[in-house]
Amino acid sequence: MFVSSGDHSIATPDTKEQINENYISVKMNENVSTSIQLMNPQSGRIKRRHFAILLLIFLFSILSLCTVYILFPKIDTADKEAFKVPKTIDDAKILGNILYKYSKHHRYIIMIAFFLTYIFLQTFAIPGSIFLSILAGFLYPFPLALFLVCLCSSLGASFCYLLSQLFGRHIVLKYFQTKVSLWQKKVQAHSDSLFWFIIFLRLTPILPNWFINVCSPILDVPLGPFFAGTFAGVALPSILFIQAGKTLHQLTSPSDVFSWRSMLMLGFCAILSLLPIRFKDQIQNFFKKQS
Repeated sequence: MFVSSGDHSIATPDTKEQINENYISVKMNENVSTSIQLMNPQSGRIKRRHFAILLLIFLFSILSLCTVYILFPKIDTADKEAFKVPKTIDDAKILGNILYKYSKHHRYIIMIAFFLTYIFLQTFAIPGSIFLSILAGFLYPFPLALFLVCLCSSLGASFCYLLSQLFGRHIVLKYFQTKVSLWQKKVQAHSDSLFWFIIFLRLTPILPNWFINVCSPILDVPLGPFFAGTFAGVALPSILFIQAGKTLHQLTSPSDVFSWRSMLMLGFCAILSLLPIRFKDQIQNFFKKQS
């Protein structure tokens, strides 16, 4: 038996009673039990097909990055070693200097490369996007850098969302069943204010961003509020990294971005994002009276 809510959200387990090849049998409460399908009888063939499609998507993404690299202006031999995703602040400093040199005459190809690389890292949950946010502050004016980082973050997160929706259901339910069960209840409780809920999650370290990306489609969070909430929610942390990029050569580690003042500001904004959720009924009544 399959049970779903009126919002088409999946029924996830409160307690796990039985797991077999095809279903997770669960007890939702004293009177209602249900099961979540992990695979269908043709799961082997479907898994192979999904893996092939996922591999093609990954290879296409790599091909896109390679195409941009080929279209790059001629790079000095001494600079080629620096063209890699930065893993340390020192890598970011070296890459920033080289990109700044080439961006004077090749602004748009540098921007396209930045755009595609950032989305690629976010889509496949590969570390390194923090350093790209810092580089955005070093290379571009503040408004443009903030827009680029927020857009790349939300697009990459949305592509990760779609990949999880297509291929990740079985894996997520198999390895994160308890967490999915817990957050299913929270999503249902805030189903009419998911935009603000996503902003709150992006502002706080309660859940890692990759987990939010892969679990949101499983919990039936609509893509619209997910994209918009991500765009708005990553803005404030991105401001800190972009501002740090303005003084890139003074940084010694990514932790230098955060001070007590910035942490308090993030916490304050996280609390503000909860206010529309807490007072949603009063806000709705106010606008009804106004109209």
